[in-house]
Amino acid sequence: MGRGKIEIKRIENSSNRQVTYSKRRNGIMKKAKEISVLCDAQVSVIIFASSGKMHEFCSPSTTLVDMLDQYHKLSGKRLWDAKHEHLDNEINRVKKENDSMQIELRHLKGEDISTLNYKELMVLEEALQNGVSTLKAKQNEMIEEENQNLQFKLRQLHLDPMDENVMESQGVYDHQGVADYEAQMPFAFRVQPMQPNLQERF
Repeated sequence: MGRGKIEIKRIENSSNRQVTYSKRRNGIMKKAKEISVLCDAQVSVIIFASSGKMHEFCSPSTTLVDMLDQYHKLSGKRLWDAKHEHLDNEINRVKKENDSMQIELRHLKGEDISTLNYKELMVLEEALQNGVSTLKAKQNEMIEEENQNLQFKLRQLHLDPMDENVMESQGVYDHQGVADYEAQMPFAFRVQPMQPNLQERF
């Protein structure tokens, strides 16, 4: 006797439904692989079970993304919603902005300026001059701040009283800390002798 014809409708028994799904899924995947090899066709199959688990096959010669792009071009159907299109546009905008910044950076470094006209060169020169002025102002600010810090430390070193009782008991002042500090200071900030006449003796 021939095999009876199966009515195509949802299988109510969950166990039978799962067994049928596994068998037919494997059969579809096998056919997809066969047609891909035998006919040199590009095939992509995606199957989602009722549980949400995904199974897929894609020809080794392509990728799913390439398949979807090709489908989109040939069918003219929208595969992405407005949100994804906005994101794609934003990515393209950022790429263009990055390319523009890279070109501008090369120009600031003096590279690829042969194609610039006179007006563009003037704008570039002004930008460089502004940059140099800002850099010098920042350097002067840092130098001034460092000078103030050194002067403050120097004043603290000479104004802070030492323990007179300890010094009297020892009978001598310890100038080693002062000498070490002054040795590390720039020449311009070293304390000169209080009696200039002492220098004339040498």
